[in-house]
Amino acid sequence: MASSPRQVERTAGLATTLSLLGKTPNEAALPLLISALGSPAQVIQDGALRALLDRRHPLGQREIIKRLHLVGDRWRPIIDERRGRLSHGLRDCVLSSDPQMCFNACQAILWFAEYDLMSALVAAAEDETHANAELAAQTLLSLSAGLYTELSAPRDYNNRRDPQLVRSHVLGTLEGSVKRFNRHQRTEVIDAYLMLASRDNVALKQILQDPHHSTYLAIVNGMLHSQRGGVIRLLLSYLDDPHAPSAAMSVLARRTDRKFVEHLLRKIGYQPSTVASHNLRHVESIAWLKQDRTLLADLEENAQHSAVQLLMATSVKRAEALETIKFLILGGKPAGRLAATKALTTFNGAEANHLTIQALGDVDPRVQAAALMQLRPRGIPGALTRIVELIDSPHTIVREAAKESLSEFSFDRYLAAFDMLDEEVRRSTGVLVRKINPAAVSLVAEELRAQSRTRRLRGLSVAGAMGCVQELVDIIIRLLGDQDHIIRTEAARILGQCDNEKSRQALRTAIDDRSSGVRETAVRSLAELDRKGGKLSIDPLRAISDLVDEATA
Repeated sequence: MASSPRQVERTAGLATTLSLLGKTPNEAALPLLISALGSPAQVIQDGALRALLDRRHPLGQREIIKRLHLVGDRWRPIIDERRGRLSHGLRDCVLSSDPQMCFNACQAILWFAEYDLMSALVAAAEDETHANAELAAQTLLSLSAGLYTELSAPRDYNNRRDPQLVRSHVLGTLEGSVKRFNRHQRTEVIDAYLMLASRDNVALKQILQDPHHSTYLAIVNGMLHSQRGGVIRLLLSYLDDPHAPSAAMSVLARRTDRKFVEHLLRKIGYQPSTVASHNLRHVESIAWLKQDRTLLADLEENAQHSAVQLLMATSVKRAEALETIKFLILGGKPAGRLAATKALTTFNGAEANHLTIQALGDVDPRVQAAALMQLRPRGIPGALTRIVELIDSPHTIVREAAKESLSEFSFDRYLAAFDMLDEEVRRSTGVLVRKINPAAVSLVAEELRAQSRTRRLRGLSVAGAMGCVQELVDIIIRLLGDQDHIIRTEAARILGQCDNEKSRQALRTAIDDRSSGVRETAVRSLAELDRKGGKLSIDPLRAISDLVDEATA
């Protein structure tokens, strides 16, 4: 229902009156406004609140703070509009022995992020006689956490307060309290300080570099146990410090809590940075890897991969490191098993060899391929046979690894060494070369078509040794018409490996060759085909008689 003109007039008049009470120098206005704070009319309460905030009188501020727990969040927007105008009252109430007043003040400090009151919280927390010292210490820690959140988020330029400048001011206050730690023993101060400090903080550097410093143990203990994101961030930042204090690296290696381990492994990522690797080289033990491996087993597969990278960057004893590698190969997740198998390349001995063979049977083809590449360098018995078998693997990555592992069996190397090999080695090696090199048959065809007589002649021998006469039969038959009788002879010999009608007919034709050597070889090849196939292509008696007649003519 719309307000009547009279109601509007009365409301406007009330607002004007309360505004004047907030500005008048007459001290009699103060008790009147305080009384108005208790009015049952909300509009009067709100107007009195604004006026008291404008007057900035300590007594008025205390009265506002005294009532905060009664009005809930309703006054927060009004106070927030006049942020900073309760500072004196909040400072007094933090130091007050009245539990409710202190609680309300601490709550307001957190509501409005009153970082300037950090010194008051520190003073209250350090005071052993203060009844609310514990509350002040907890508020100090929560306020520092709020500032850390601001620092971590993108800068809000609508707020003219620069969080970096605030941080510098707050750290100055906290540093003083850290130095007095032996007197007050407030671990909240240590946590707050570590949450906001950077690794370049001068005071922190001095403490960490001096084990005899009065606060050294408290700082190390805070870095070792705190679950605060800022403390974890600080500790991990030392991985990127070219001059990281040994104390920080020692703490990093001793922490076993899951939250820290997961952050550490995300920091390591696919592999540690150069600086991180240098720092990790000074680490001789990783507590969470050495102890119960339940945590390692529960990690996501990418984290297990990073765990291997972390381990291999350290100076952990080889036997101890191999136990972790074994654990992951036998029971890790896919990325963890793969990383562990690759890491095996740096281990020697019977156990490492056995693990390699076990990894070769992994269900993941990536793991199989990583293990396969290690078989020959390790000198594992039967390695060549296993590799040759895997050339026919259904997985491309395994086939490629097998071919790479047998890279010396390339066609070019085989061809270059062919003339120096005995017949048995030519055949056994030729079978491997053909299996490893899909283009081997077409490369032999190039040799058979070459202009060079030497290349054509050797190409025929290679085709026979590699067992690819069937695929090249048409080219070899054409060589039966080569001008060089030696090439025609070799072609006739090689065709004896190809039992089909086309090659048989070509050999029958070659019996009429002008060269006796070609004719003799053609007869032998046909006879060999007949022996294998159980049928006669020519009359052997007639063929032999013809050859004898020719020889005696």
